[in-house]
Amino acid sequence: MGWLFLAVGIVFEVAGTTSMKLSDGFANPVPSVLVFVFYAFSFVALMFALKHIDLSIAYAIWAGVGTAVVAAIGVMMFNEPMSLFKGLCIGLVIAGVIGLRAAESAPH
Repeated sequence: MGWLFLAVGIVFEVAGTTSMKLSDGFANPVPSVLVFVFYAFSFVALMFALKHIDLSIAYAIWAGVGTAVVAAIGVMMFNEPMSLFKGLCIGLVIAGVIGLRAAESAPH
């Protein structure tokens, strides 16, 4: 159940960050309000996830996956440039998330 809460938290975090871009510096009221709504739901979901997943693992995955997805949204939705170096760095974030997930199930 913890992983489901973490996934939901990531979705809301990504929605909040995307809304931040769409708010145009609080010039657009609906996305501006949605920033706070989505982040509130994201933190609530993360808190429930933390009942089942270690803080170090959950937060790193929440932040890492969110970062990678937001970077992809920036390229696809907002026509941000994608260089080879940027792609490699996003790949390193994803590799780190996979490594953290593997570390959780490894013997201590």
